[in-house]
Order: sequence, then structure tokens, then C-alpha cells
Amino acid sequence: MISLVSPRSTLFTILICTTACLRAHLQADNPVVDLAYARYRGYYNSTSRLNVFLGVRYATPPVGRMRWQAPQPPVLNRTTIIPATHQPPLCPQSGAAQLPKVYGFSSNLGDEDCLYLNVFTPPSARDLPVLVWIHGGGYGLSGAVHDPSDWINTNDNGFISVMIQYRLGAFGFLSSADVAKYGQTNVGLLDMRLALEWVQEHISQFGGDPLRVTIGGESAGAGAAILQAMAYGGREDHLFNNIIASSPYTVTQYRYDDQVPTGHYQAFARQAGCLVGDNSASPQTFACLMNADTNTLQNASGVVSTSGAWGTFAFLPVIDGHFIRELPSKQLLEKKISGKRVLTGNNANDGIPLSLPYVETTADFKTYVKDTFPRFTASDLSRLLEIYGSASSSHDSFGALYDTLGDRGLTAVNQSEFATGYQQTVFNIFAETSFDCPSYWLADAFSRSNGKESWKYQYSVTPAYHGADLTAYFSVDTATPTEGIRHAFQKMLGSFIIKDSPVISIQDAKGGSSDAIVPENSDGHILWPMWNSFSPMMMDLNTTGGSLLYRNVTEHLAYWLRENPGVVNHLRLANAYSWEGGRGERCRFWREVGPRVPQ
Repeated sequence: MISLVSPRSTLFTILICTTACLRAHLQADNPVVDLAYARYRGYYNSTSRLNVFLGVRYATPPVGRMRWQAPQPPVLNRTTIIPATHQPPLCPQSGAAQLPKVYGFSSNLGDEDCLYLNVFTPPSARDLPVLVWIHGGGYGLSGAVHDPSDWINTNDNGFISVMIQYRLGAFGFLSSADVAKYGQTNVGLLDMRLALEWVQEHISQFGGDPLRVTIGGESAGAGAAILQAMAYGGREDHLFNNIIASSPYTVTQYRYDDQVPTGHYQAFARQAGCLVGDNSASPQTFACLMNADTNTLQNASGVVSTSGAWGTFAFLPVIDGHFIRELPSKQLLEKKISGKRVLTGNNANDGIPLSLPYVETTADFKTYVKDTFPRFTASDLSRLLEIYGSASSSHDSFGALYDTLGDRGLTAVNQSEFATGYQQTVFNIFAETSFDCPSYWLADAFSRSNGKESWKYQYSVTPAYHGADLTAYFSVDTATPTEGIRHAFQKMLGSFIIKDSPVISIQDAKGGSSDAIVPENSDGHILWPMWNSFSPMMMDLNTTGGSLLYRNVTEHLAYWLRENPGVVNHLRLANAYSWEGGRGERCRFWREVGPRVPQ
């Protein structure tokens, strides 16, 4: 007798077998994942208890004729199983201008073939939420260098992390009418977009749920996350639900053919030996760049990027009229943005180290303002000097250094542990224009009045300079910040990724110390209301107690670190608008003058 098997039951059996085989592959010491276009073998990290895949290609190498073109999916390569056990090569590195080498913002050679990503996943992962991390570095530096294992472990291995790389400097953000005509602008942003599409197509093979994706980043990575949410006028492409934006770097954003990016294009072409006379608007110039030696181009990108004002990068995202259509200050106000939820914050001293560090007199201050905002009207300058005029009151540039309380006493306008007087005002102006106010605008755009959800925080753990919070996410330095605040912060971020809310238990918030101070709710969780413009409450993340260690880096950079024993968490709610003497009002000013920053 012939036994008949229905096609449906056969298909079901095949699916069961395929899933089991895949899970067996992922649970081996040398896990293998099949992505259809290629197979990759990662490794099992017995310390973190995670499978790790380093250097997974998500795009065709953007070299030769693919320079300054939209990224393309990788070509088929199934001749062998590709090892994914070593860090991918960094993209060419283009540094910031005038900063001391010890700050770590220097240009370096890299590899144009750099569009890779790293995946960290529990061996038994199944339909887990996914964090896609976009690294910072001013759109010129860094790569997928951070290890999220501790962050994942702290959250009971409850999510998968994908760390992406994208083209940097002139390779990612060269812009002019020439580039737009013969190639494409903002290709670094397009790289990120392709990586997000890769996640939608392939993350299930690693045990991830493509319907539960959070994109996150710090500094330029956070700014890029905002731009991904603004893409195509805020069109909802369902590539992500949530956004984590930590100190979003949102500096000048010109039109693609503005004189500023065009000037950088010309300087780059000249440095590379490709400028034909004084006319860069020539197909020969662009063709020369397409065919130039990579080291020549990398050096040219580094030279131009480091030739500007203190702390600036030459090659940045632009308004291209298609992918990016408006200024952030305008589009966020209009709430034209994709995604459902945001968790956003800034650091207490975000103005360090990228701000000009030698401003002492009234003349110094006025020169800085005019040089930094050359398109301001006389009225704009008058309003700015009025708003930040308290810099000269009672405190000079050589006063005692200590942190402010935020909601009383002296404010960040003229006081911090780094500076006082006019110097601190410059630090604060840079922090508010570049990081703090964009975080406020993003929280507003995702407020409940727009049918979305947002939470806001400030990271105040000393020294809280720009980027100091990275040691909390990734445990770069196990001594600082201390374990208690690192645990609480990682739990908040993880809860947002996993449960769509950063509200955690009181026990987790206290970080293992009964002496810790946290805002408590009656249900055993911390009190942290969602952001809204009528009650703009944020969580101030800080510590107290312990001993202070002084660290001197340069004549312009020194700070204190708080060390155990005795350090405990101190978390509290605060009104973000009245914070630091009225930051909300100052952010309203920066939004109004946004077209002339332009931002």
C-alpha cells in the first residue's frame, strides 16, 4: 500500500528540520549562519556566553567605480564558509581639526572595502529584539569597535546587537553639485540604510525578530539615527520601531551645493591632484577622483577634515532633496519622523572636548560667536548675547571649578567642573547647539501628542564630557563609571530595547546599594513619566559618595573621576525646560535661528 503525505505536512517537516539544523549550527562552538548570498562561521565566547560574528559583509565593496555611489547588496559567494572571527577593517579615518593627538580624533589610513557589520547573539536566540548600533565619530572616525556583550549580559541575554560600519569623511559625505550630478551625496547615510534593510532580511537567521528593531547611537551615531528617522520626509519604511539617541551630534547641515560643502569638495580635489584649474564643476575632476589611488584620497580627506576651526569635521551630511529634505530643527518641529518611540539624552558637559578651549575675554567671546555663526543677522547676535549674557556676571574665567546642581544655584551657562565665565559659556553654547537641544527637539517630535512615546535623560556622572557615557554602555573602563550606575543605565537601555520602555525596577536602579537614591513608584519600579511639552520631565543620572581621582590630560582638559568604595547611584526627576537656568528657552532660540546655523 502506498502511503500518501500531503504537501503541507512535508513542507512543515522541512521547516522543522531547517530550523533545527540552523539552531544546531548556531549552538556549536563554531556557529555557522547561512545568509543565502554567503555562509559565515563565527565563534562562541564562553565568557559572555554569546555567539559572535565579526566582519559580515552587507554590501559590495564601494571601491573604484562604486566610490560615491549608492551601496549595493553583496554578490553571491558560496564557494566556501567565510570566517567571521576577526574585526573588519576600519573605513578611512578623517579627524577633527586642531585637537591634541591624545584626544583620539586623528586621521588614519583605513580600507575602502569596509562595509561590514558585527553580530552578537545568544546561541539559543529565537525572535529576540534587535539593537542596531551606529557608531559616532563626527562622521569621520571610528567603526564597529565596541563590544556590547556586557550590555547584553546585564539584560539576561534578552536582545541581539548588530554593530555597523559606514563610509566616513570624504568617502561617505563628499558633496557638491558635481558629486550629485555624477555620483551621489550622503552615501554614508545610504550605507546605514542598506544595513537596516540587511537586518530586515537576514537577522532572523541569527535568532532576531525583524519586527522589533531599535536603532541607536551616540554622538554622530545618534545624529545619524535621527536622520534615518527623517529620511524621505519621515516616510515610514518599517525598518525600526525604536530609537536610542545619546547626545545626538547635529551640527551644520548645508544644502548639497552650498558654498561650504562645495569648498570642501574643491579643497579635497585640489589636495588629491584632481582639480582642473579653478573649476571643480567638471566631469574630469570627478572622474579623476573616481580613479585616484586610495592612499592619495585618504590623505586628502584627512588634510581637509583637519584644516578647519577647533573640533570641526569637514565632511558632514547635507540636504540632498531626496533622502534628507529638510533641516532637523524644522522637520522635527513638524513631527515628520518615522518610528514609534525614542529614548534620548545628553551629557552634562557635552561641550568638552570639541569646543574652543581658550576664551577668556569679552572680545574672545564675541569673536567666537561671529566666527561660529557667520550667517547670523545682527538681531540673532544681539539675542544670543542677551540669552547667554550672564557669562560675565560675578564669575570670571578663572573661578572655582565644580559641577552645577542643574535646578538651583549657578548654571551651566557660566559654571562647570571644567570652566567658568566666558569659557564655560562657549562650552555650553556648543553643547546646546550640537547635542542638547537636538535631544530636546527629538523628544518633542516623539511626544504623545504625536501618537508616539519618548523619554528623556541627562547623564551627569562626573566628568560627563562628550562620549564619557560610552564607558557605561560598553564597559570600556571597568573602574569608571562604577558598577552600580553602569548596571542601572544598561538596564534602562535594555528595557527600552526589549520592553519598549526604560522604566526598570527600583532594585536595578539602585545598582546593588540600599543607600542609593532613586524616584520610586508604588509598583516596585522607578517613577519616570513619558516626555510631553506640558510636563517635560527628564531623569538625571548621577552618582554620589566615594573618593575623587584627579586626571590631567592636557593644559586645556582636566577632570575628576568618582571611584569606589562608597559610590552610590543618585537618580532624580527634573524639569528639563527650567534645567540649567532655562535650557528649554535657549533651545527654542536655537530652533528659531536654525536656518541660519544652518541646523
